[in-house]
Amino acid sequence: MTVTVRVPAKVNVQLAVAAARPDGFHDLANVFLAVGLYDEVTVTPADALRVTCQGPDAALVPLDTTNLAARAAIALAGRYGRSPDVHVHIAKDIPVAGGMAGGSADGAGALLACDILWGTGASRAELLDICAELGSDVPFSLVGGAALGTGRGEKLTPLDVGGTFHWVFAMAGRGLSTPAVFREFDRLTAHTDVPEPVASAALLDALAQGDPDALAAAVSNDLQPAALSLFPELADTLAAGRAAGALAALVSGSGPTTAFLAPDPESAEKIAQALRTSGTCRTVRTASGPAPGATEVTRH
Repeated sequence: MTVTVRVPAKVNVQLAVAAARPDGFHDLANVFLAVGLYDEVTVTPADALRVTCQGPDAALVPLDTTNLAARAAIALAGRYGRSPDVHVHIAKDIPVAGGMAGGSADGAGALLACDILWGTGASRAELLDICAELGSDVPFSLVGGAALGTGRGEKLTPLDVGGTFHWVFAMAGRGLSTPAVFREFDRLTAHTDVPEPVASAALLDALAQGDPDALAAAVSNDLQPAALSLFPELADTLAAGRAAGALAALVSGSGPTTAFLAPDPESAEKIAQALRTSGTCRTVRTASGPAPGATEVTRH
């Protein structure tokens, strides 16, 4: 049998970050919105665990056991006392190293696909538990929609969304390391009193109402100053998107992808076109959210 699962990208509409904990991690209030850019993860029985990948920037995706899709297969197999002998194939469409949780999406996709392939019958809670072991963003990739992530971002509370939000994403010419962005955040905030991270009531209300203007007024990303410090050219991309009519412009997560909220699909296309000709980014995509989480698309 072969099983294919589709998994969405995400944008952080709010990312509030606490000072580093003694273990080096940061507590977060992370409001995730899944958007309609997808990877597809296909698993097939094999003699040994193997990962392949195709699509934009596939050459940047690790094919060893550092890949979250491979780690997901190993984790699930370990719980059920079996060997993780599958061929995991990733059809990439989520930008690589772009702050849109593409690697996390692949982990969630492989986990669900292996669960179906092997018939493990794992509960949703058990799958989410494995996701949290794999990484802070992986549980949300399984769930999709919109959610508030607390702790390291892995403890999820689903959120109501009252409409569709239209986004433009500009991919930068190079990547940014998430650990490096957090280290820069620590450096920039070393002598300040960093408040405890809390979800913005105005932002949650804007999501629930489906109101893009209210959402634009409430989006925030505490990692943005650190991302801009390490990658100053992103300021030009943000400015180009704002000049083209974006309601809001922000770095997505740890970057370097920048996200632009548009009032409607037509405006999103106009902003995308302006960004393409601005010379400030490598590629541009449009997508809307919320999008569903990891979903089985085929088995045969």
